[in-house]
Amino acid sequence: MNFVSVWASWRLIAFLGTVLCGFVALASLAKADTSVRKSTVYFTVRGKTASELDSALMRNGPQAGMARHPGAAQIKFSGDIKYAEARGQCSVAAARVNLNLRLILPNWKDRNGAPRGLAVLWDSLSGDIKRHEERHAEIATQHARQMEQALKSLPPQKTCEAMQALVSRTTDDQIAQHDEAQRRFDQIEMANFEARIMRLVKERTAQMQANAAQ
Repeated sequence: MNFVSVWASWRLIAFLGTVLCGFVALASLAKADTSVRKSTVYFTVRGKTASELDSALMRNGPQAGMARHPGAAQIKFSGDIKYAEARGQCSVAAARVNLNLRLILPNWKDRNGAPRGLAVLWDSLSGDIKRHEERHAEIATQHARQMEQALKSLPPQKTCEAMQALVSRTTDDQIAQHDEAQRRFDQIEMANFEARIMRLVKERTAQMQANAAQ
């Protein structure tokens, strides 16, 4: 399958729109549990050759900076904090981290009539894109829960101003840990991308041949 080489250098670095919207002191907090909202949208890809699909992905995929990508996980953190003062100290009475996830994935419209080998490659690539972006979402969810626990565990401070400052430093540190975890994941994915795709193509081809022989 010589068309595999056309996409061998295809980049799978997700666009991480990570935004900390601030943790605001509220008079009341209805529920102190991590809130995760997740949605998926698709962009259209057209073409009946590998080069056409590659061009469509880079033309229509989500944009990060000056480049476009074949998929994306947009991530947004926000949160609510309730403070309480007692016996000359201020503490975190309740904390909730809100996480909004938006996955952006490709949808191939010209599958009918395309070469069988191209369909095998597309299934392998699109499946890997979805898995990749889902993993970014999982990492963000893990860190949202970690952040919430870190905020709930903060020691009391002498004033609520000092408590708010500690909350701010803690959220900054937690966001930095999240961003580093996402970066490490992308590095690992890029390092074995070609081998992974070739393995997926071979597995799908073998499965199709086995099904046809039955």
